[in-house]
Amino acid sequence: MPHSNSSCSETPSIDGEQLRRLGTGLRSPSQTNLFEPLPRTRSPSCSSSSLSNGYHATSSGQRRTANKKQFARCRLWTKLGFPLLIAAVVLANWWMLYRIQDSGHASGIKFKLIKANASTFPIREELIKLGKGKRPQKTIYARLLAKAAHALAELNNKPEPKDLWAEPYAIASTWKPCAEQRDWKPSDGNAGYIMVTANGGINQQRVAICNAVAVARLLNSTLVLPKFLYSSVWRDVSQFGDIYQEEHFISYLRPDIRIVKELPKELQSLDLEAIGSLVTDENIPKEAKPSFYLKHILHILNHNRVVHFVGFGNRLASDPLPFRLQRLRCRCNFHALRFVPKIQEIGALLIRRMRQNVTRLGRLDPHLVGPYATSTIRGQSNRAVKSTPKYLALHLRFEIDMVAHSLCEFGGGEEERRELEAYRQIHFPALADLTKTKKLPSPATLRSEGLCPLMPEETALVLASLGYKRQTHIYLAGAHIYGGKSRLAALTTLYPYLATKESLLSPSEIQPFANFSSQLAAMDFIVCTASDVFAMTDSGSQFSSLVSGYRVYYGGGKMATIRPNKRRLADIFVKNNTIQWKAFEDRVRKAVRQTKRVFSRPLGRSVYRYPRCRECMCNTGN
Repeated sequence: MPHSNSSCSETPSIDGEQLRRLGTGLRSPSQTNLFEPLPRTRSPSCSSSSLSNGYHATSSGQRRTANKKQFARCRLWTKLGFPLLIAAVVLANWWMLYRIQDSGHASGIKFKLIKANASTFPIREELIKLGKGKRPQKTIYARLLAKAAHALAELNNKPEPKDLWAEPYAIASTWKPCAEQRDWKPSDGNAGYIMVTANGGINQQRVAICNAVAVARLLNSTLVLPKFLYSSVWRDVSQFGDIYQEEHFISYLRPDIRIVKELPKELQSLDLEAIGSLVTDENIPKEAKPSFYLKHILHILNHNRVVHFVGFGNRLASDPLPFRLQRLRCRCNFHALRFVPKIQEIGALLIRRMRQNVTRLGRLDPHLVGPYATSTIRGQSNRAVKSTPKYLALHLRFEIDMVAHSLCEFGGGEEERRELEAYRQIHFPALADLTKTKKLPSPATLRSEGLCPLMPEETALVLASLGYKRQTHIYLAGAHIYGGKSRLAALTTLYPYLATKESLLSPSEIQPFANFSSQLAAMDFIVCTASDVFAMTDSGSQFSSLVSGYRVYYGGGKMATIRPNKRRLADIFVKNNTIQWKAFEDRVRKAVRQTKRVFSRPLGRSVYRYPRCRECMCNTGN
């Protein structure tokens, strides 16, 4: 019907129910259809009398009843609204962690320190930036990560657990370094010359050098300054003098063996392979005993005057070995091998930045960086020194070689399996063939036996359960993590103060070392060894073994190291969908504490990793 010219020709008539819907505001926008038309009725006239009659049609009792119902609904929504809001926030945090994604490549990555907030977690956009990658992956630990996030938020105003930054057993301090003690005459080295070209990375090379020193003394021969074999994997042309101080190495070991920088001229022209003086790892049994060298290698020295070991990885047994030779190996590792000044200087810079530029002399600094160790500011109180910032160093052994060789699965599905199988075909062909011809343990079985590398999200859960706060500064060694940044999203979300040498140094500072992986690894060795706490995820790693052993030797029982028992942790992680956080926390803490027991070196184990033995250290508590 067309509108009337009258000013009140058509007026909506609103009953009590419509007043409740529009006027009370009790329904949320999602509950109310804003586009729903209201019923309209035509009034017969616009006179005042008709309006008055309509008004009096509703009794006062009905109005009071409607008001009471309206008030009751208000109170009900008020009571329910706040808990629902809290639940929505918790659900949002869980959902953000659940959506953490994985990228598919193990390329080198650079981290930037993320601005942290003590009481909140990164917004979704930040997680998206961390999670970009070709292969999205939902972590199996979404539930536990959400609980860890909640626990870290509660830790802000709580004291740290006892012994979080210290070794828990006082007996550890009774072991003191004493490998520098000698009670023999220098070797004249007249049995011939031993050359060594060590293979592998810096850690394998270090072990090979110390073993070569012991063999040279055993055979009364002269050691030619070791060389390093170029590797297509490491792609580093660095030689001994680029990493270690040659003159210090020669002079410090002079009371033990004779060392020269090169062969005499009359021997340099010899075709060592043709005369049978070239000895590779295939010619020497792994963990060969001293009797092997006395029987087979000494004969070559006497006949040809020179032997060239190529490779020499783990080619000298830990036991049985004469007391003095074992002590010589310790003396070489802990005293004779000293980094060159340029590595010491950059290492000291990294340590200082991890300590947030607070001037403090660390217990191991003089042994690691020599004259570049920063001493405490004069006049600074001991209390101030104790309160200086601490940092944790983490060796996250999750590179693609480790991941592929483990034969485990890490949540990446079929694409991950194809990628790791392709890597095995190229780098571990024997293992790849074995998977086709022999039935091997399933990935689930391998994980239950503790044979799988800890994933970054598992490492984050361990740190959170131990009580390390969200503000903890963490140094990550290496940085070639399989999956790149997104694989680290869970770790960097819970612990945003994470740094690497790439993020701590400017491009101009790191550029002189950019193409030398061994020199970069030396930086990691320095920063990890000097850290207040060193955490490893694979106790079998050569790097972790050398770092932890160095901390034991010079640490005076004060340098805490976390060595997780992966088998025990696997038994805890398998309950990730049901276990409560308190129970998870208690079990992880117990498992980690059990690995901190103080004991002497077990028979047959490396003195570089376990220096608590009478050949390397003296127990003053006996």
